[in-house]
Amino acid sequence: MKRIASLCLLFIVFMTACSNNAVLDQSAATAIVTAYLKLNPVYETGRLELGEIKFKSKNDKAELARYRELQDKGFVEMELQDQKKKFLSKDSSYVYLISLTDKSKPFVLKQEQNRATIKVIEYAPDEDRAVSLDKSSNKTAKVTVMLKKVKNAFTVFYKDKNTGSNFITKTYKLKYKKESGWAVTGE
Repeated sequence: MKRIASLCLLFIVFMTACSNNAVLDQSAATAIVTAYLKLNPVYETGRLELGEIKFKSKNDKAELARYRELQDKGFVEMELQDQKKKFLSKDSSYVYLISLTDKSKPFVLKQEQNRATIKVIEYAPDEDRAVSLDKSSNKTAKVTVMLKKVKNAFTVFYKDKNTGSNFITKTYKLKYKKESGWAVTGE
């Protein structure tokens, strides 16, 4: 009896050791893609002009309002340098010195002398929608994820190319390696 029990135990250990660890289900795929997105966030960028900028009260009214909104939220500082009213005209021109504050640091990707590249929209996984898993073989799979738009203070400078929705879909390729398990290999 002991011999049969030990043989059964040995058989179970052998089967467990030889079992396929390449099993991928929807929750595991979601966790893998979410971890990947934390390390490699998806976002859209915009340009923000800095330094001395001239605004005309008629033509640049909307642009000036965007900068003032950022100033009210504390992301930029605006200092009026010069103000001119044209003779016999309702149009005035303003020259502002615009600079970024410390509060804007998390959104700045690249800063040059007269402009900055900033994150205007960030994308996050939609928790309400499940991922779509397409497992083509035991070692490769494709995962399609819905990413919703997350707005920030610089969204006022966003020129939306996809106005019909507030989300995008992205497909990621997953590959299984014996040493490390499932990992994202590309888009």
